[in-house]
Amino acid sequence: MRIGIVDLDTSHPPSWIPIERELGHEIAGVWDGGSVHPPGYAERFAQEHGIPRVYRSLEEVAEDVDCAILHGCDWDTHIAKARPFVDAGKAILIDKPIAGKLRDLRQIVEWAHSGIRITGGSSLRFCYETQRWLAQPPEERGTPDTVICGCAVDEFNYGIHAYAMLAGIMGGGAYSVQHLGKGVLRRVAIRWSDGRMGIVVIGTAEKWMPFYSTIVTEKGVTQFQADASQLYRALLEKTLPYLAGETDVPPVTIEELIEPELWALAARQSWLQGDCEILLSEVADDEGYDGAAFAQEYRRMKYP
Repeated sequence: MRIGIVDLDTSHPPSWIPIERELGHEIAGVWDGGSVHPPGYAERFAQEHGIPRVYRSLEEVAEDVDCAILHGCDWDTHIAKARPFVDAGKAILIDKPIAGKLRDLRQIVEWAHSGIRITGGSSLRFCYETQRWLAQPPEERGTPDTVICGCAVDEFNYGIHAYAMLAGIMGGGAYSVQHLGKGVLRRVAIRWSDGRMGIVVIGTAEKWMPFYSTIVTEKGVTQFQADASQLYRALLEKTLPYLAGETDVPPVTIEELIEPELWALAARQSWLQGDCEILLSEVADDEGYDGAAFAQEYRRMKYP
């Protein structure tokens, strides 16, 4: 399929493009909204990566491509930037975090239910280590009962990786989230009605930490770190066939797709309310995580 790249904010576009091409897809062009990079960056990027076109509007992109990949680090703009592709009936991959407000997550669910092929999120949901563990016969590996997933850097832009890793192992359908207090990092409990529990450890540490998981089942304990060099391929292998129409089965249902972001929103509300338990059916549509503020800080760090 013909892919249009929307926003060049992060390191993801140059890392993903070679994989997208290896998987048989064409990069038709790019469009950049300027949240991070200065004018002229998109033209230089296109030349360096052999991309034939720099689009002047999102409507131009939507007219010309089969699928849009949204890479903007201001997640609050994802809905507005996805809308031209929804109106054109095109497929959409939204890079992580998918959204930082409940109303935006609801809009994505509504679009998916209307027939738009839409997916994305954190690559940690599909990391090869989790895939290999799940591929073992359940009678050998057991059923995950208590799972700890973690990483560092921040609570949402990077923290979403830990939530997604947990979702990849445990699946969706959790009923509540509770912040367990902050030690070195924040600790968040996600609970299922059948008694299973996940614990996510996220936030700012003194130095970078790997993506890690500890899985406890009735059969034993498994621990692993995700190979960061293989994460993007794992995500694209799972999502692009669906977006290209090669299968009608999405990598995960739309309700499960948004669950890591929903857990993160509930965790934030929990620690702002004295670490109370938040039912996922009662998450408030508050200001959520501020995508514009994150993008501004991301730009400042990139261009001091």
